[in-house]
Amino acid sequence: MSTQSNDSQAPGNAGIPCPNEFTYLERRQLLTLAHEAILSALEHREITILLPSARFAAPRGAFTTIYLHSQLRGCVGYPLPTAPLHRAIVETARGAAFEDTRFRVLTLEEAREIEVSLSILSPLKRGAPEEVELGMHGLLVSKDGRRGLLLPQVPLEHGWDRVTFLEQTCKKAGLPLDAWKSGATVEVFTAEIFGDRDVVRNGLP
Repeated sequence: MSTQSNDSQAPGNAGIPCPNEFTYLERRQLLTLAHEAILSALEHREITILLPSARFAAPRGAFTTIYLHSQLRGCVGYPLPTAPLHRAIVETARGAAFEDTRFRVLTLEEAREIEVSLSILSPLKRGAPEEVELGMHGLLVSKDGRRGLLLPQVPLEHGWDRVTFLEQTCKKAGLPLDAWKSGATVEVFTAEIFGDRDVVRNGLP
């Protein structure tokens, strides 16, 4: 079952260690796809971009965050790899634009001015709490059907230590703060995070 989530801790880009799986060309293609997903929905037409790469067809978890005039405007993601990456980007981009209940629906005029940031997640794996590396690992804590996820950059942005990161992920799941040491499942992942500004800064407008 696909899990869609709007992450209240939106991704940033500065100073975040992350894997370097995708080339800058591939990053540009994925960001262009996210923009096209939103614009095509607002213009009531089919998506005109095709991403034939086998890597884009592999199932991956992904989050799309959109900003308008440097302010968070929406963030939605799939923490689990239940859809091909290209489809996950389309669906999370549209979700961030139109389904994040913290914000009103994005308009066509706004869509032409937004900036997009993508977080492509690695597969989840069980992790001991003491092995969590701040800035490298994101967390998914689950227990009794409740689940909370925070991306790797969140503890750095807030100045949290490892224990606080674990506690806040439990809080996100609606669990007691100490659930991570009293029966909850702790899973870790990494994320490759990039956005429109990164691509332009590296010479790919």
